[in-house]
Amino acid sequence: MACVLRPLLHAPLSSPPRPLPSRSSFLLAPRILPLIPRGPRVSRHSSLPQTRALPDIAGAAAGLRDALADAFLAHPPTWSSAALTNLAVFIAGSPLLLSGLSASGFAAAYVLGTLTWRAFGSRGYLLVAAYFVVGTAVTKLKIKQKEALGVAEKRGGRRGPGSVVGSSAAGCVCALLSIYNVGGGALAELWKLGFVASFCTKLSDTVSSEIGKAYGRTTYLVTTFKVVPKGTEGAVSVEGTLAGIAAAMLLAGVGYVLEQVNVPQVVLCVLASQIANFGESLIGATLQDKEGFEWMNNDVVNVLNISAGGIFAVLMQWLLWRA
Repeated sequence: MACVLRPLLHAPLSSPPRPLPSRSSFLLAPRILPLIPRGPRVSRHSSLPQTRALPDIAGAAAGLRDALADAFLAHPPTWSSAALTNLAVFIAGSPLLLSGLSASGFAAAYVLGTLTWRAFGSRGYLLVAAYFVVGTAVTKLKIKQKEALGVAEKRGGRRGPGSVVGSSAAGCVCALLSIYNVGGGALAELWKLGFVASFCTKLSDTVSSEIGKAYGRTTYLVTTFKVVPKGTEGAVSVEGTLAGIAAAMLLAGVGYVLEQVNVPQVVLCVLASQIANFGESLIGATLQDKEGFEWMNNDVVNVLNISAGGIFAVLMQWLLWRA
């Protein structure tokens, strides 16, 4: 047995045994990993918000400008063009408008402005604007003195919706008659005349009253010519009366420049306004604040006054045509 094993033990090996790799060489050896096809790389923040396009402010402004230009130049005006143009004017002029109007009066004036533009365009609108500026200015004259005497307009001279409606009711009726072409083209001139005359009447009344309160030396009751305190219903003063006539002439002149009335109609507007204002003073002295006529407040008297001014001017023009 030993004889058999000895040759095997001493027989040469076909190849020397390879030493086992050390741990360090194993760690330093490059690793060969199988290639695995990869899909699209997904980030943890892959759902990034898309960038929103900024609004085209310049384009929007240009579009609004073009829309306003089209509305302003629309002839004849439409309801939409009148409303849009009037809205732009009210936004731009809101500081001035709110100095003479309460918030509710501002809304009422917007309706009046839209109606005026729809009926008579920019020229009629400018006439009403002139009335508002002059009327507001004289109302603010010596406002502290008027407040001390208790004769100033309420809310510091800022007009409410009742005053706006009372001052424009007759003009609104004339505007509607013109819009719907009542009586045809033959009467269109009369409706425009009545519109101008109504605002001449109201401005004359406002200026006469406010100048009389601020600068009138002596105030007389129109029915008896007795001296009465300033602010008495139906009272007049020389200073206020002259200022009222001048105001009617001024606004009628503006109407002439704006081609709303001709020269003879300027005279009719001034004459009609003074007749109406005298009638308003008579109503104030005899009926207003009297028992049984508590409903006849300033707003009601204003409606009667400006309606009379517009009607007188229209009737006088009609009679002249027939003469």
